Amino acid sequence: MADARPDPEIAWFSALCDDDYEFLGVADPELRSTWEHCRDIVLTAEEQGFDNVLLPSGYALGIDATGFAAGIAPLTTRINLLLAVRVGEMWPPQLARQIATIDQMAGGRLRVNIISSDMPGQELESEARYRRTREHVQVLRSLLNGQPVDHHGEFLDLVLDPPRVRTTSGRCPPLYFGGFSEAAKETAAAEVDVFLTWPDTVEGVAETVADMRERAAGHGRTLRYGLRSHVIVRETEPDARAAAERLVSRLDDTEGAAIRSRSLDAVSVGVGRQTELRDRSDDDGFVEEGLWTGVGRARSGAGAAIVGDPEQVVAKLAAYREVGIDAFILSGYPHIAECRLVGEHVLPNVGHGLLQV
Repeated sequence: MADARPDPEIAWFSALCDDDYEFLGVADPELRSTWEHCRDIVLTAEEQGFDNVLLPSGYALGIDATGFAAGIAPLTTRINLLLAVRVGEMWPPQLARQIATIDQMAGGRLRVNIISSDMPGQELESEARYRRTREHVQVLRSLLNGQPVDHHGEFLDLVLDPPRVRTTSGRCPPLYFGGFSEAAKETAAAEVDVFLTWPDTVEGVAETVADMRERAAGHGRTLRYGLRSHVIVRETEPDARAAAERLVSRLDDTEGAAIRSRSLDAVSVGVGRQTELRDRSDDDGFVEEGLWTGVGRARSGAGAAIVGDPEQVVAKLAAYREVGIDAFILSGYPHIAECRLVGEHVLPNVGHGLLQV
């Protein structure tokens, strides 16, 4: 039977959070997160034919994602913008207005990545954070769907009509979300459209998708599934492996640990899984064929890369596709150079189109 699923969505990553290097862990003023540099990453991704681009959000690192999205929207014509928003940093009614406005500026090309980490300067126990996230998402979705809100919860207590400004479609944009604790998974199963997982073995990703399908079914829902991963592609496998080795050739492990600890999610369940993969890898950093864990030595969050020649990289994406992945959010170092390599060597060999949710 033919696969009735839509073509996978292939996205790139704009390094808004000071996460661009020629040599991992070695700061380069030319690659710091500025409007100009991050703009050029997005425009390169659009030029190369990527479907979507993730605009990540941080506090201590980089530049503001929402302000950047508003600035880049009129400069793009085709690529979708996946805007990361951190729950609690913006009052939901105001956030709904911002999202609707930016979506209009982008001609309906806005998607939203919900982040459930601590707010700057404030810590909240994990279960409570996800209860807060569920309330905020419920209210946000209602407002963006043009529905009045009468909500009396633990974190939000408000009665109001939706804002006049609406998205181009009149509906809430697709909501993406990732998290690996029990509370995070239940939040995703109940509230979002696309569940994102970090790099893992094909078997590990298959287990995550199966788990989330069961959880979503328990809420009477179905989800799409996405994989966030780095990638290093070269014309030959030895060249790709050499590029991986070069990327970490100047990395000081003490500095790498300091970089990992700066993130607000540095002790999350997902980060723990990335550490486990590094611990299981061979002497060259590979935990299985084509999956290299060296990136995680100096990065919190997604800590592995798909590494190989074009055929190997496409085969790895296809393997993840077989176990249920519908969207790939890829990145590489430096981001503009690797974007062009993926555009040249991978995209022409992978069927990809806009992911419908």
